[in-house]
Amino acid sequence: MSELLALGWEEWVGLPELSLPAIKAKVDTGARTSALHAVAIEPFGTEKNPQVRFIMHPDPADPTIEVICSAKVIDRRNVTSSNGSTELRYVIRATVHIGGKKWPIDISLTNRETMGYRMLLGRSALIDGVSVTPGLSFQQPILDYSAYKKPQRKKSIPKRPLRIAILTQEPSNYSNRRMIEAGEARGHVVDCIETSRCYMAINAHKPEVYYDGKALPRYDAVIPRIGARLTFYGMAVVRQFESMGVYCVNRSASIGASRDKLLAHQVLAQHRLGMPTTAFAKSSHDTKGILDVVGGAPVVVKLLESTQGKGVVLADTRKAASALIDAFRGLNAHFLVQEFVKEAGGSDLRCFVVDGKVVGAMMRTAQAGEFRSNVHQGGSVKKVRLTKEERRVAIKAAKILKLSVAGVDILRSDSGPKILEVNSSPGLEGIEKATGVDIAGEIIECIEANVPTMFRTGTKG
Repeated sequence: MSELLALGWEEWVGLPELSLPAIKAKVDTGARTSALHAVAIEPFGTEKNPQVRFIMHPDPADPTIEVICSAKVIDRRNVTSSNGSTELRYVIRATVHIGGKKWPIDISLTNRETMGYRMLLGRSALIDGVSVTPGLSFQQPILDYSAYKKPQRKKSIPKRPLRIAILTQEPSNYSNRRMIEAGEARGHVVDCIETSRCYMAINAHKPEVYYDGKALPRYDAVIPRIGARLTFYGMAVVRQFESMGVYCVNRSASIGASRDKLLAHQVLAQHRLGMPTTAFAKSSHDTKGILDVVGGAPVVVKLLESTQGKGVVLADTRKAASALIDAFRGLNAHFLVQEFVKEAGGSDLRCFVVDGKVVGAMMRTAQAGEFRSNVHQGGSVKKVRLTKEERRVAIKAAKILKLSVAGVDILRSDSGPKILEVNSSPGLEGIEKATGVDIAGEIIECIEANVPTMFRTGTKG
């Protein structure tokens, strides 16, 4: 710092790394340690990577403004305040901005609700080139709290350590391992939570999710990876996190819409997106009519809640199709009947959409004697170049179903791309190995860009 920076006994400062662009601070050369107002202080992370999360109310006159902050813990130390009381505090390091200058300082976290200033700048933060005149105020440009009332732009949100949960029944599978790896590489803490072991306290004042007898800590984000067998319960758990103000990569309503193949097809059809001609009916007397609607055999019959190619059957002849439809009805199962797109040649496209863009695409081809191209059914995969129309259709399908992360499956037909399915919990192994793209990293970046930092908890006064 070459030029002298003159400060008064009170100044406006910024801590942009903590999403705190404007704080009115008291400059106190009598205090050694700097302090920042913090409530709901929660440590997280590991012994090697300790983190702390807290809530800051930057405007003393408007407690409805909450900023969620998190940072790496560099120390825990006893700090004696001006009234003589000693408190063990977490200490973090952040870059302070004052009058066009910036430098790193150590800051202790404590509740300063009864203090006149949300921040105290102690003498350890006053490096060479900084002078303080106790009789003067605001020697540097004056800021204001209006910065907290402006909508946040994704690109301007500072990166901070996040506490992320993956809601799953298979903590050790490839997809979860990769997302943990990608999250930790970016300084975040990622936990796997088994969906079936969660239970919920549903109330208006403090909704919580419990896990093995204890209330879960507050997470910044949840990545739902809910298996088909737990769709109903998993959606309830995701809704509970939503009610707690946690950012969920895919919301419960969107997961439900994508899992209900009939609803998904109806919604996509309303937006004029191409898909195989599909029929759905309940009465057994409609068998002939159903087959006529889809153009006759061969047809594909799908259970509404099938995944990974299970519950999907190809009927080559009209007789076989009729028998299959009658059999499914006898089981009282809900199912769809779709035209078989022969020209696709047993291949489909998996387009992986993250935050409104296609980040990877592969072609899946069925093994000999099989029409299902799913990797779980023995299909092979290879990287593929999408057409502009295929890319547009994939992005639009994810947007219509309001999915931030989606696997959109498309058939290449003579009449253009046709959507087979939109998956809200697409696997990462096939797409990453086929394309070489860090899909897990893309998902973590999506979370970083969308996790809110500033909240307004109610109406002032």
